[in-house]
Amino acid sequence: MAKLYFKYGAMGSSKSAQALITRFNYEELGMTVWLIKPSTDDRDGADIIKSRIGLSARADVIRPGDSIRDLLPSKGHIDVIISDESQFFTPEQIDELRYIVDEDDIPVICYGLRTDFMTRFFPGSMRLMELSDSLSEIKTVCTCGSKAMVNARIDANGNIITEGSQVFLGGNDSYKAMCHKCWTRKIREQKKEG
Repeated sequence: MAKLYFKYGAMGSSKSAQALITRFNYEELGMTVWLIKPSTDDRDGADIIKSRIGLSARADVIRPGDSIRDLLPSKGHIDVIISDESQFFTPEQIDELRYIVDEDDIPVICYGLRTDFMTRFFPGSMRLMELSDSLSEIKTVCTCGSKAMVNARIDANGNIITEGSQVFLGGNDSYKAMCHKCWTRKIREQKKEG
């Protein structure tokens, strides 16, 4: 019986690497993987999934108005769907992934962020939290050694940014995984200095 999986973690927790390793493991067994990503994430190229450790692969790009269900038949036989940056899918696209699991009996494994730089759910992540059969956190650590859960957005001087658009693409130069305690402490310190 197929399931919908959501594997989430803070920035730098190896989500993309794990998505690509999972793809490799399925393909090594002779299975067909449909690797997808939302068009919002174009940091490394519109159709590229790339991890910080250098793994990369081409993926089909899903735009906000695309129907994943309508695209599926053109792929032929699919054993599993793996998506990266799943937080950027629309809630309706997450509903479609749920439908594919239930009606087509194809497992779907989604990797992505749970929350944004202000600890608020992304709409796609919220829907995944509501609909997934399996939720698992991919852990990473803060510089203090505690579990990181916040995707702190930082400026060029390393200051934490606390306002702006929910979506701002960036890597280590724009985001830092932090525990909640360090994140709130740093914001308080910045306010005192400002």
